[in-house]
Amino acid sequence: MAEEEEPKPGKVKAERLKAKGRKIVQVDPTENDATADSPVNHRDRDDIPQTALNKSDIEHPKSEIKMEVHHHPEVEKKGFKEYLLEGLMIFIAVMMGFFAESARESLSEHNRAKEYAATLYSDLKADTVSLDKFLKRIDFGASNVDTLMQLLSANDPKDIPRGKLYWYGLFGGMQLAFAPHDATLLEMKSSGSLRFFTKPAINRMVAEYDQRLQFFRSMLENEKGVYTEVRKTKALLFNFKYNDAANTVTQRIYVKYNRPVIDSFIRTNPPLLSTDKIVFNQFVELVRSRFLRNQAQYADSLRHHAVVLISALKKEYSLDDE
Repeated sequence: MAEEEEPKPGKVKAERLKAKGRKIVQVDPTENDATADSPVNHRDRDDIPQTALNKSDIEHPKSEIKMEVHHHPEVEKKGFKEYLLEGLMIFIAVMMGFFAESARESLSEHNRAKEYAATLYSDLKADTVSLDKFLKRIDFGASNVDTLMQLLSANDPKDIPRGKLYWYGLFGGMQLAFAPHDATLLEMKSSGSLRFFTKPAINRMVAEYDQRLQFFRSMLENEKGVYTEVRKTKALLFNFKYNDAANTVTQRIYVKYNRPVIDSFIRTNPPLLSTDKIVFNQFVELVRSRFLRNQAQYADSLRHHAVVLISALKKEYSLDDE
């Protein structure tokens, strides 16, 4: 009896897998780099995960890598003169821009200066009108105060016609006021816009006018205390009812001077509250402390500087009277 051939283990396993319905992949041991003893040759490929099978069974061909060589264009070398010319052109362009900006700023500042000059010109003209009125009143008042002092220095108060004392004494207590139109000047000082006036002579005149204006304003402010004391002493001598009548006359003569109207009031001979020489002396001394003549001189000087500055602004910036 012939001896039965013993089945190989791999064949038996293949038959089992085939019976279970699995696909059998035949692997040729000679196609694998592994030796016949390698475990891979003794296992069915169905036991290996599909991902591992794909990686091991698929052959990736080596891709050919081609290197592209970029050739840089040759840069033409420039000479020293060309570099110098380019640098000179850049310098000229920068300088032209600088000059253009300077010209623009100069034109803008000139326009601003003309605007300020026009408003300052208008303010100064208004100041001269106010100073004219102030000078007219203070000159007239100072003249009447001088007459009062002459009367009291030569006569006893009770021997002087009372109408004269009321009339000339009225101006000892006159109120002085001057409101400058200095809005433009104050704005230019606070904002530094005086620099727009590039002509030194005009800057100097503006500064001098401002200085005199501030001094005159402080003089009037300091005079208020003396004015109050004058009014208190005056109330001890003169009846306010007749003072009001005298004030009515002064308002009329400020419009149009009329001597007969003044003489008519003086002849009314209104009564005094007191003829005490001591009180009259105190009244006169307080009136003298007001320094009306000095105030008139400063007002006239301020007006003169305003007129000079008006003329300079008009000439420099070609301003016209509106």
